[in-house]
Amino acid sequence: MPNRALVVDANILVRAVLGKRVREVMEAHAENVSFFVPEAAYGEAEEHIAALVVKRGGDADKALALLRSLGRLLERVGDEVYGDFEAEARERLEMRDQDDWPILATALALGCPIWTEDSDFFGCGVATWTSNRVQVFLREAGLREGEAE
Repeated sequence: MPNRALVVDANILVRAVLGKRVREVMEAHAENVSFFVPEAAYGEAEEHIAALVVKRGGDADKALALLRSLGRLLERVGDEVYGDFEAEARERLEMRDQDDWPILATALALGCPIWTEDSDFFGCGVATWTSNRVQVFLREAGLREGEAE
């Protein structure tokens, strides 16, 4: 059972589909870490993935199938989980991308950090991890899991 959690931004899902490294990291740590993604961010990833793959001459259906297959690693959450935190999230993201509020609201609701490449979250009062540093967080999660046994 996972003992740590991260809220995953849409840009991380896009990276997981278009590349291998992020997907492999998620797969390697899925037993020790819960990866939460708001429905809104999942929908945003679907839109961006399809457009990016078509632009690159790829097969959007295959890319979207890969995103769906990542569902076994993700816990999608609806606004019933994070909706009460909308006003606070929007306030913390003032002067930034207001469309990102569900990510921040989910992190506030669940009390966990955000895995993102989006600098709009930096300084919003919630820990953020970028892909080049998230291994530190994930390694700690694995150690804690091993210590508990």
